[in-house]
Amino acid sequence: MIFGTFAIRMTKYRIKLTEVLSRIIETDAENEDDAVEMVRQMYRNCEIVLDASDYVETEISVKR
Repeated sequence: MIFGTFAIRMTKYRIKLTEVLSRIIETDAENEDDAVEMVRQMYRNCEIVLDASDYVETEISVKR
């Protein structure tokens, strides 16, 4: 970028933008591992789809 007779060198930055979505799913199961697997399968099968109403936070950081 040039201003008057001075040239300003621009530097390229890599900025990481992370959005966190979260939802509590209640399920009945024989044990914790089974409950996790049930919800994992529901998520994989698109029975659970997180959306804007599940928004928790945004983090912005510089990647080096």
